[in-house]
Amino acid sequence: MPLPPPELHADVAIIGAGPAGLMAAEVLSAAGIAAQVFDAMPSVGRKFLLAGKGGLNLTHAEDFARFVTRYGAAQAHIESWLRIFGPQQLRQWAHGLGIDTFVGSSQRVFPAEMKAAPLLRAWLQRLRHPPAGGVPVRFHMRHRWIGWAATESNLANVAGTPDPAPTHHGLRFETPQGSLQVSARAVLLALGGASWPRLGSDGAWAAPLAERSVGVAPLRPANCGFDAAGRDGAGWSDFFRQRFAGQPFKSVTLTLRDESGRTLFQRPGEFVATDSGVEGSLIYAASHLLREAIATHGSATFWLDLLPARSAEQVLDAVRAPRGAQSLSNHLRRRLGLDGIKAALLNELLPREALQDAEQLAAAIKALPVRLTAARPVAEAISSAGGVRLDELDEGLQLRRLPGVFCAGEMLDWEAPTGGYLLTACLASGVMAARGVDQWLARRD
Repeated sequence: MPLPPPELHADVAIIGAGPAGLMAAEVLSAAGIAAQVFDAMPSVGRKFLLAGKGGLNLTHAEDFARFVTRYGAAQAHIESWLRIFGPQQLRQWAHGLGIDTFVGSSQRVFPAEMKAAPLLRAWLQRLRHPPAGGVPVRFHMRHRWIGWAATESNLANVAGTPDPAPTHHGLRFETPQGSLQVSARAVLLALGGASWPRLGSDGAWAAPLAERSVGVAPLRPANCGFDAAGRDGAGWSDFFRQRFAGQPFKSVTLTLRDESGRTLFQRPGEFVATDSGVEGSLIYAASHLLREAIATHGSATFWLDLLPARSAEQVLDAVRAPRGAQSLSNHLRRRLGLDGIKAALLNELLPREALQDAEQLAAAIKALPVRLTAARPVAEAISSAGGVRLDELDEGLQLRRLPGVFCAGEMLDWEAPTGGYLLTACLASGVMAARGVDQWLARRD
């Protein structure tokens, strides 16, 4: 008969070594609770490090009342987390690690060195060697969680009659040394969403939770790019793709309206043309609206003001001005400074008759319709929407169907734009879940 897999015992098993899991480990360590962190990857914080490669955006310095509105439908839930650990607390926490921060011109908050690695090194040092009273955190890398082990509590959950006070949870892991079973008094899942799966967040956790009848909203791309329809509806032309993919649209304003013409989104900024469509900060900011419009109607259209510094009247006067023997492109360049990728987009999207009609051309310069046909796959997205439904959790982020199992981070059903909002809420959820674990264990003792 084959031998059973070896078993390891833990007070708290934290699965996922990203920001939410590490923050939960720190809170538990400070409370004198032994936490063990398990992760499928060879090292911790891999997505965190990559996200900070070009400059780690920690949080945002805007007014708190405005800050919390960035979480859309999940605002009521996330605001309660942020009142415990919000933007100001995050900056104080970073300073406690010896990391100075500053506020950039866009109100985004960055570490003084702009990099994620120094912060992560200092953080891991404190987790492994905590201040007096803290308990060192143990790490188990290359440990992939594959589901629940057969315990009386887990079998009861499968049968649909959850144990209201389980003494422990059984977990199964795949490791380089083979299978491992872990018995934990409490479990904290911080497994990320489904974006950037090569860094560990592949959404595979959804299946083990579904086995326990936990409600999980489908994982979808957020802060993502989109495929665009060219003039013929088949995507960018070869000329546009080869000449302009990777180039930015600078100093533009994007507007999104509903079917009745009501403005849903309007913001200045910039974005980038890709081989198949568009991506970049301005697109990411509207991505949840664009994604939902595509899901509802099959496509989404935004209107692009290519010259927001000029009025419609000024543009029309310039387009109407006699151009003599000049080509249209030279005329637009000389009169309006409109050239490069902006002029190319007009040629890409407008019918020839509209390019030759002054009124239609001027109107398009101020409100060029750009139709999108699909969001890029979730694996390419900066973050993901969907996940464990928030109504499945109590105030301490404990699963109502699985007492003693807590969830945190991007695996929960919320989304936010880039700008520090994602990281702030992930860390805040780690704090809240760890507090929930602490209270749970205190009731068991």
